[in-house]
Amino acid sequence: MKRIIEYRRLLGVDKSADLKELKAIYRNFMKDWHPDKFQSDEEKAAAEEKSKAFIEAYHFLVSIAPETQAQKLEEYTASITSSRITDLQYKGTTLQIYFADGSAYEYFGVPRNIYLKFVNTDSPDRFARRHIYHAFIYRKATKAVEA
Repeated sequence: MKRIIEYRRLLGVDKSADLKELKAIYRNFMKDWHPDKFQSDEEKAAAEEKSKAFIEAYHFLVSIAPETQAQKLEEYTASITSSRITDLQYKGTTLQIYFADGSAYEYFGVPRNIYLKFVNTDSPDRFARRHIYHAFIYRKATKAVEA
């Protein structure tokens, strides 16, 4: 969640920002801060750093936007219902779940107590369906392997 808040602050948007608004902010920023607009090496380097941070924030927020998730809902549903969990990682409050089809999803804001219950359950797939998949903001981390 911390990363989401930082990226929203960097772009100057709130939770209600849609893809159209994000795209307009991104384009305006890139017009003003594109490294090719600057002459000195110091200015170019500073603009490049700002641009990289802004690009990362933009792509991240687009990946968790409701419109993006609605477009990818069918693929997400297929992964979480028909593919078993093969591995997971937990860092901070971010839980990354890997599936047998090769896809992986990151879930943000997962409390430590939920994670501990998850790793100690007899049926991780069922626990995740009930307590994780639709309870937290998520985004796709890796693509499924094409068969």
